[in-house]
Amino acid sequence: MIDSITILMLLSHSSGFQNPTWPWGNGEPWEPFEPTTWNQLVAMMPYEQLLFKPGSKYSYSNPGFIYLARIIEKLTGDPWQSYVQKNILSPLGLDRSYFGGTPYYLAADRSHNYYVRRDSVTRRDSVVDNGADFDPGITIPNGGWNAPLDDLATYLAFLTNAPGGRLPKERYDVILRRSTLEEMWRPVVNTNGNGYGSENDWMGLSFFGMQRDGVKILGHTGSQAGFRAFMYFDPVKHTAVLVAFNTTADRSTPGAREAQKAMTEAALGLLK
Repeated sequence: MIDSITILMLLSHSSGFQNPTWPWGNGEPWEPFEPTTWNQLVAMMPYEQLLFKPGSKYSYSNPGFIYLARIIEKLTGDPWQSYVQKNILSPLGLDRSYFGGTPYYLAADRSHNYYVRRDSVTRRDSVVDNGADFDPGITIPNGGWNAPLDDLATYLAFLTNAPGGRLPKERYDVILRRSTLEEMWRPVVNTNGNGYGSENDWMGLSFFGMQRDGVKILGHTGSQAGFRAFMYFDPVKHTAVLVAFNTTADRSTPGAREAQKAMTEAALGLLK
């Protein structure tokens, strides 16, 4: 069955790979620690289990995007980070965006990230400083973009075809044709409430889609260490909302899930 997986299935998280994906923690005797190199991921492939027939439904898969990055490397001869830098970040003028460790000239501006943890005995909360940089290893393609908020705003201007970015709109089609982006936004598989919205929301090609009061909203959320980001946009009105945090509460902290849901709905409400 694994031979039937296509690039479209990987992009739409419908390949059938297990979810959650990091770390492998289903109690199987063969499960190793979280892989940090490509060779480790290859060694795990014979043990990879498919949860359903590829293409039949949705299940989020971080390794799927590592496999997609590997395809880009094989086709272009460039490391994935170099390809994205040359063909997306640099053409958009995102000169403070990068992957991996922070460049020296940006180190003073790099935010630390934090965890809020509650002591099980005293019930008191404490804030743990995780520092600035961390090594995502082989997982960079599924969540390793470091950027200030104004770089994200410029990226959203590109996605919404909106004026006011750092570069003229004519540059947008050089990066990726509008027709290609619109193809990526079409529904491929229903998320059945397992994504970031309701049961009627869908997954396109790497973009989540939802309807709110008749408005089509597209985007994605993400997390690495204590960082959390939320980015959604209305492709018709050319409006967008962007939220980012450098502090994350432990899931056991009372009210954490409710607070996240309330924040999400409040942000989406700005696009109505």
